[in-house]
Amino acid sequence: MNTIKGTNFNLPGQTKFYKGKVRDVYTVHNETLVMVASDRISAFDHVLPEGIPYKGQVLSQIAAKFLTATADIVPNWMEATPDPSVTIGKMCEPFMVEMVIRGYLTGHAWREYKVGKRMICGVPMPDGMLENQKFDTPLLTPTTKAIVGHDEDISRDEILAQGLVAEADYIKLEEYTRAIFQRGTEIAAEKGLILVDTKYEFGKDKDGVITLIDEIHTPDSSRYFYIEGYEDKIANGIQQKQLSKEFVRQWLIENGFQGKEGQSIPAMSEEYCNSVSERYIELYEYITGDKFVKEDVTDVVNRVEENILNYLAK
Repeated sequence: MNTIKGTNFNLPGQTKFYKGKVRDVYTVHNETLVMVASDRISAFDHVLPEGIPYKGQVLSQIAAKFLTATADIVPNWMEATPDPSVTIGKMCEPFMVEMVIRGYLTGHAWREYKVGKRMICGVPMPDGMLENQKFDTPLLTPTTKAIVGHDEDISRDEILAQGLVAEADYIKLEEYTRAIFQRGTEIAAEKGLILVDTKYEFGKDKDGVITLIDEIHTPDSSRYFYIEGYEDKIANGIQQKQLSKEFVRQWLIENGFQGKEGQSIPAMSEEYCNSVSERYIELYEYITGDKFVKEDVTDVVNRVEENILNYLAK
């Protein structure tokens, strides 16, 4: 009763329902999206069997804060947050690419680099870099937006050649991506954090205006390091302390699961789920600088439905 593992609402005017790994998205009158951030958690392209208390609230509230903080840079889809786990906004036609931007050589980029590759998504990476070292200029490394399966790296030239995005639109996506990342970097620095890398998704609204959609700067979509100790760790070859859901992936790896065929997801005890919840709340407080206020989750799915219906009735 105290986590949102799934919803099955029948909203007035509902025309479509989509269940993602983490979000349940309802379309109303073919123009309004109602996005419920569930407490599901995914890793290695698998949804884990247990919900994480307050996770949806954490993601939803971080995303709302950063959408508000970047609204002067680019229009976004958000119109209201009638419940701590819900965002309501305008439906947009998404571009079929995700704009990934990397300020530091880590994660996927580092894995490519350490096997000798010096090009990622058509963008060169300089020789002689260390893991987690800062790039002189953040790299734009877009991916395809897969409906099924994995997103794949793709270059700017391939995007334009395949007609996935018109050139004039893509130039705007690049400009917006760099500007939002710079704003996120500045906000993170005020909190003693480094925004390492992240992804943005864009679409066009009914008037053809490029619009920022989905979530931004959450621990599910972004990686953060702590500024304190960063240089020492680089100099001594020590792993950076991260603010992201990487700790969940590490726990799965330690328990023999990386999403490969024949592997079983390890059992998640209530104690473990609560410990993950505490980490997400810690991430929220670091990233936003705000104290996290736990909402009443006695009957959380019913609470969410009532708040959505009350909003739509207005």
